[in-house]
Amino acid sequence: MCLCGIDHNILQREGVVFMKKPNDKFLTYKGKPLLRKGKVLYYGDMTEEVVAMLTVESSIKFKDIDLSETIYVKLILTDPTVSVEDMIIKSSVRKGLFDALDIASIWIERFNKRYA
Repeated sequence: MCLCGIDHNILQREGVVFMKKPNDKFLTYKGKPLLRKGKVLYYGDMTEEVVAMLTVESSIKFKDIDLSETIYVKLILTDPTVSVEDMIIKSSVRKGLFDALDIASIWIERFNKRYA
């Protein structure tokens, strides 16, 4: 547990519990963890001030797999003391997972530079 009183290895946001053990490996994109729970992906490090929440709203079939088509991207605060209404900093709609992850990566990088 850090000085802020939060155990950053166990965080809960919107009913999703993120637990990281010392030897756990996460799928990453541009060096940041990428976690999936159903149709919601969380991109970023939960120990930082913000992460991106990507919600797949629609998908298309390609052979035997579903490809994400419309994705809502939200930049959210990781502070569990912030109300749900105040945790969303930015939001956008993107077509395709690459575009959604790309804008999420840019937002996180800009936020960290501005408020570091």
